[in-house]
Amino acid sequence: MAKGYWITFYHAVRDPARLAEYGALAVPAIEAGGGRFLSRGPAARTFEGVEKQRTVLVEFDSVTRAVQTYQSPQYQAALVLLKGAVERDVRIVEGVG
Repeated sequence: MAKGYWITFYHAVRDPARLAEYGALAVPAIEAGGGRFLSRGPAARTFEGVEKQRTVLVEFDSVTRAVQTYQSPQYQAALVLLKGAVERDVRIVEGVG
């Protein structure tokens, strides 16, 4: 079964304190769903797009597990904290091979 990858691109952080509060709840919720953080932070180099954009990459055993984790009550409780605090895109993609 192909792995699932949850990728988040932050375009703007308007309230860093609320992002930190979100992280305190979101990280344990994602890890409880089987997520493994592969990368978190600004890009090492940007060739196209927004400079210094925060990106988060999380690996799951499957797309199904990633989706279940995103939809879980624990993660949804964390997500409420981000309303109006950030502008971001979240995608879940299937790995190859």
